[in-house]
Amino acid sequence: MTTKLIGIGNSRGVRIPKAFIEAAGLDGGPFRLRVTASGLLIEAAARPRDGWSAAAQEMRERGETGLLDDPAPTDFDTFQWEW
Repeated sequence: MTTKLIGIGNSRGVRIPKAFIEAAGLDGGPFRLRVTASGLLIEAAARPRDGWSAAAQEMRERGETGLLDDPAPTDFDTFQWEW
């Protein structure tokens, strides 16, 4: 497939057909752009919390529970307030 750059404000963009986005698994982002010898590469970037669920399950199976550090009280915890 060939396409052209289109103007988007002061930048340029490329229209990517829906079928390409779905086939590449890029729906929703985030994405990483890299310059390669032959052009640009668009690839899915890891989401900040990817893998957290599996890691929590592994910790539970090992019997690890609780927080890594003891909670430290804040002013909110010690200040008596009313509505």
